[in-house]
Amino acid sequence: MAILCMSTVLSPILPAIESELVAHSERIPMDGNGPVFSAPWQAQAFALTLRLHEKGVFSWPEWSAALGSEIAAAGNDAPAEDYYRWWLAALERLVVEKAVATPELLARRQQAWRDAAAATPHGEPIRLAIRS
Repeated sequence: MAILCMSTVLSPILPAIESELVAHSERIPMDGNGPVFSAPWQAQAFALTLRLHEKGVFSWPEWSAALGSEIAAAGNDAPAEDYYRWWLAALERLVVEKAVATPELLARRQQAWRDAAAATPHGEPIRLAIRS
């Protein structure tokens, strides 16, 4: 079940990344209106990527190369359901390469998320306390 289609929210942005979407279209979960996401984190990673590009952190050719590298490393037999995991891996790699975050910061955030998820009763929203 798809949670949401971002086409309405992203309609002004999608033409700018159309070539990226077409290049990976056989792997991108889409419907007739554009990308669909099966979990909120996928939409968040997608939106964060667009925002970082808008801010000039990386170019679309850089993004395409990073994502293409993750997809190639996964191989042709990798399930399409893993597309946004590749997307997130490419994003994490680029933010480290561009000195937006360090590997240590990413590791701390991942552990904080795991800890918060483990401490959250089922059905309740996970509250992540960000510490410096």
